[in-house]
Amino acid sequence: MRIPALGGNPAQGRVRSGLLARQNNLLPMLCIAAALAACQSTPDTQPVADPQPAPAAAPAPASPNSAVLDEAAAVVPPGKGVPARYAAFSGIWAGQLNGMYDGKLAVLTVSSGGQVTASYAWGDLADNKPGVADGSGRISGSTLKLGRLPNGADITATMPSPGTLNVTYALAGQTYTGSFARIGQ
Repeated sequence: MRIPALGGNPAQGRVRSGLLARQNNLLPMLCIAAALAACQSTPDTQPVADPQPAPAAAPAPASPNSAVLDEAAAVVPPGKGVPARYAAFSGIWAGQLNGMYDGKLAVLTVSSGGQVTASYAWGDLADNKPGVADGSGRISGSTLKLGRLPNGADITATMPSPGTLNVTYALAGQTYTGSFARIGQ
């Protein structure tokens, strides 16, 4: 039998019946058979279930450079005898100082006379690493003034309108300012 070779030149050769007659054809044939079997698929006979909604994404962990309040800090709701102008300061407030330094102020307790206990957390702040300091202070009019914190910082927060605090943070001769919003009670 004549088998034309590529390029149109006739080549002489014999074709044996059956591809497995030559031992060196066995391995390529097995590979081809396995590849063909892998490509084959059967129709899906199972009914398609309604897609389930994706689970809610977990909140992203705080950056190691962000302000993080102590988890044990709990805001105590002001009592009935606390004037509304003082009670408005109660809660957790967050914002940025100078538009780039994270800060959180937790006004934990407010008394009827305007005395407060608070916790302030800061992220990277110039040369200072993130931290938290607890303190106390007093509300006078629309301004909360904390006594000097253990880290040496002085904090003043003025409420120009409900839900907004303008915070001033002074430390080591530097003053940082920013607007904070209430993020929790």
